[in-house]
Amino acid sequence: MKTQFVELPISTRDGQFIAHYSEKGLAGLNFPKVGSARRTDRTPQRGVPTNKIPAKIRKWHHTTEAALKNILASREPKTLPPLDMAGTEFQKSVWNALRKISSGKTKSYGEIAQAIGRPRAVRAVGGACGANPVPVLVPCHRVLAANKKLGGFSGGLDWKRSLLKREGIKF
Repeated sequence: MKTQFVELPISTRDGQFIAHYSEKGLAGLNFPKVGSARRTDRTPQRGVPTNKIPAKIRKWHHTTEAALKNILASREPKTLPPLDMAGTEFQKSVWNALRKISSGKTKSYGEIAQAIGRPRAVRAVGGACGANPVPVLVPCHRVLAANKKLGGFSGGLDWKRSLLKREGIKF
């Protein structure tokens, strides 16, 4: 049976993010589209009437919105919604390691590989970071290449620079 997702917008000063929820939690978060106008309403995407959104998803969305806005304002989120991140066991181990990197701190791809007990899987760690379905909340932007170089980022390097700068990280 195919999982049904509810997509809801999160309007920020930086544009409109789209949060994707399954029946188990936040399954994805998309960055604002480049050049798109910011929406200021909170209506669901794809014609889902607000009164048809389950109460637990509305609660998770409120938590997601607060967490995202805190992070974008250089503050630690108080709480995160439940996460339902689909991926391989390896990817999930990387994503769990990312969640342990404190705001204002960075790790290298090699350090993450070491932390998960796979020291030779540096490139695979980079791939798992790129496949992170919940960027910003699961802070793949805090992972840098060797010698504090930026490396890549699914949201684009401008987003990575911006998020790191907001956390006071110099690179």
